[in-house]
Amino acid sequence: MDESHRIAGVEEVPEESTLLATLRPVDAETVDEGEGDLGEGEDGSPEVEAVVTRAAGEVRAFRNYCQHWTDVRLDKDDGAFVRNGEVFCQKHGATFEADGGYCNFGPCEGAVLESVGVAVADGAVYLDDDAYEFVRLGPSAGKGDGSGSRIDFTGN
Repeated sequence: MDESHRIAGVEEVPEESTLLATLRPVDAETVDEGEGDLGEGEDGSPEVEAVVTRAAGEVRAFRNYCQHWTDVRLDKDDGAFVRNGEVFCQKHGATFEADGGYCNFGPCEGAVLESVGVAVADGAVYLDDDAYEFVRLGPSAGKGDGSGSRIDFTGN
């Protein structure tokens, strides 16, 4: 695999949380301004985020926004909560199956997280999605934490 597509070593991807990566869409027109993971690179080009997880025994990646309120990020740069193979939206308690992104509980039940293609080779995770370029680990230069003024599932 091309080293410029390397996201992290497999052992760096947590099983009970997520690893946050910033990506650049190849076609900027495909990005919706309402998505909570939207940021802007130093050159003004849009950046988006992906959450990478090993929760379901395989490495998977999804865009970092909830399907209920798309302005809400799942991982605010401290790792999304993952338990029993499910990624949680801490804003309203929706759960998404880590092996495919399907929402099996919550107000967006039946929706599916936007998948980002990744591959594992030689002990590392690589971006394997022609729609994106890997920029860096960590958050995009976003527009806040995507939490808005709504009360979250934890009561905050």
